[in-house]
Amino acid sequence: MFDLAILTVFPAAVAFAGAMDLFTMTIPNRISLALVAGFVALAPLAGLGLGDMALHAGAGLLVLVSGVLLFIPGWIGGGDAKLAAAVALWLGFDHLFPYLLCVALAGGSLAMLFITVRSYPLPAFVCAEPWAVRLHDRRSGVPYGIALAAGALLVYPTTSWFALG
Repeated sequence: MFDLAILTVFPAAVAFAGAMDLFTMTIPNRISLALVAGFVALAPLAGLGLGDMALHAGAGLLVLVSGVLLFIPGWIGGGDAKLAAAVALWLGFDHLFPYLLCVALAGGSLAMLFITVRSYPLPAFVCAEPWAVRLHDRRSGVPYGIALAAGALLVYPTTSWFALG
């Protein structure tokens, strides 16, 4: 059961967060909270000591503070900041830089995709879908939760969590 939890809780939660951001432009707090709860429940079972858990919490706190500082001027959404912090909690400092690098690359690619797609008319078969119309609107933002999820899913297999599963 532990192996199943290790291999599904984190990937499923971040994938769901990315999908929610795509379709609603929001990342519900319950997803970030579920990630934190999952970490708290599984970290001791994975053999992380208090010192290791404190370091993971430090990585999450650092990313949360950075996210809040980016949220204040409106550069990122609050859900993005909380999701990134919850992911950093799981990954810790050891995998934080690769995660942020993957997020930056995925986010840049995502932004370029949206710029390109928005330069063409919306196909008629999706005009009735409110989420597609919203995403196609040039005044709308980019659902960066997709990039946060992509970075998390790319880095997670390199972590000790994945090796446990």
